Amino acid sequence: MTRTVVSVVMLCILAATVIAEDPYVYYTWNVSYGTISPLGVPQQAILINNQFPGPEINGSSNNNIVVNVFNNIDEPLLFTWHGIQLRKNSWQDGTPGTMCPIQPGTNFTYKFQVKDQIGSYFYFPTIGLQRVAGGVGGLRVFSRLLIPVPYPDPEDEYWFIIGDWYTKSHKTLQGFLDSGRSIGRPDGVVINGQTAKGDGSDKPMYTMKAGKTYKLRICNTGTKDSLNFRIQNHPLTLVETEGSHTVQNVYDSLDVHVGQCFTTLITADQEPKDYIVVASTRFTKYSLTGKAIISYEGSSTPPSPDLPPAPVGWAWSLNQFRSFRWNLTASAARPNPQGSYHYGQINITRTIKIVNSVSREGGKLRYAINGVSHADPDVPLKLAEYYGYASKVFDYNLISDNPTDVSKITIAPNVLNATFRDFIEIIFENHEKSIQSYNLDGYSFFLVAMEPGRWDESKRQNYNLLDAVNRHTVQVFPKSWSAIMLTFDNAGMWNMRSENAENRYLGQQMYFSVLSPGKSLRDEYNLPITQQTCGFLKDLPVPAPVYS
Repeated sequence: MTRTVVSVVMLCILAATVIAEDPYVYYTWNVSYGTISPLGVPQQAILINNQFPGPEINGSSNNNIVVNVFNNIDEPLLFTWHGIQLRKNSWQDGTPGTMCPIQPGTNFTYKFQVKDQIGSYFYFPTIGLQRVAGGVGGLRVFSRLLIPVPYPDPEDEYWFIIGDWYTKSHKTLQGFLDSGRSIGRPDGVVINGQTAKGDGSDKPMYTMKAGKTYKLRICNTGTKDSLNFRIQNHPLTLVETEGSHTVQNVYDSLDVHVGQCFTTLITADQEPKDYIVVASTRFTKYSLTGKAIISYEGSSTPPSPDLPPAPVGWAWSLNQFRSFRWNLTASAARPNPQGSYHYGQINITRTIKIVNSVSREGGKLRYAINGVSHADPDVPLKLAEYYGYASKVFDYNLISDNPTDVSKITIAPNVLNATFRDFIEIIFENHEKSIQSYNLDGYSFFLVAMEPGRWDESKRQNYNLLDAVNRHTVQVFPKSWSAIMLTFDNAGMWNMRSENAENRYLGQQMYFSVLSPGKSLRDEYNLPITQQTCGFLKDLPVPAPVYS
């Protein structure tokens, strides 16, 4: 073969490779402070492109997402992509344990792939209590065109970003926590950054055509409170939660715990007028309600002032969880049915019990996991590990898999080693009187059980080993436990955190270090050339690529 022919062949191969790459979606964000009045009180908030909630990230399964973030606030900044697994790429996870922050007046470009995922997600800022001040928005991932979706295309899609809200600034609230105080109860509940009066004077948030079906993407991006979501006279058909198609049960309302997302369908089959959308607090001594208006096209009839009642007690919520089922015959991001993965037949290689606790020793409030209250070091954990300086920054495995005494708290970086590709059972035990909600970055897991009391091995006989929903958040009711199962098949440094902002800020989080034993690029990417460094690593030479 001549050199010319070889060159032509190589060019053809290169062209085919470029053509085969998954599509790119680009965004530019200007992050700044602005004045908004979600509860009628002017206050400073974190805006993205002058919006709250921020602009939607919109892509399809396997798209590459590129977000260029310009930090124009007076604090360091990071964003995480809540629920996006970032396969092989914890470098883009946007948590203080994986990335150096974007300093004020600078920018950083995130690049990540939504590999083999579909569904409703959101993003938020991770440093301090910035999420309390805004900076959140929706992230939706559609199925690829050739992958069937188990319901007809809706007439339209509507976001409902719900959450409790404080009128005090995030810096003021952070000062409370730094001084040993709690941030206390929220001031209200907002829906898409506002709340309606419900007296006929409100403009509709969305409009529906009579007889048509609409998809609602509902996410609780709040600070501490579980919320019940409902719409006057319109039942909700659950079709997806956190990347999994579900059995399509119908609900009058849904309990949406902090950090959780649901996708539902509603049909505009009622009298053509205005209706109130309600999001109200659950499991609290106080009652806060956010409202929005959804209107039928051409309606001039105000909504009824009578709001649908909220459920009472957490037993109702527990039973609702038990009704959620994985749709075994539906395809998600891949052509094969979800039920082709038989998680219940895999042998468990390790059981980790996670016990949350609280301390007020010395007048300082701290929260912990298995007796360790996490503190972020000056150098991100992942960078220290990659540069070979982990021992200078943190100690692995300060916590045990089966804690017996969590009454005393140690403040330190909390990092637990996990063996690559092990199938692991994690038990969350909540000894406190308030509900807990956890998220695990980098993964989805099967939420197989939750019950009152303490866990022991006999409880496994009550696990759902057939059609538990695969998701990335888990609620743990007071004095109760929840069990999840997953394979640690995504190498990286992954944050597991309380979704309660106060708890998270004061230490109720940790990291799993999952290392590729073969140091293979099939398992994890090397340090990106655009990655920022900080702390004592800033002046050190970049190490040679670790993975090949």
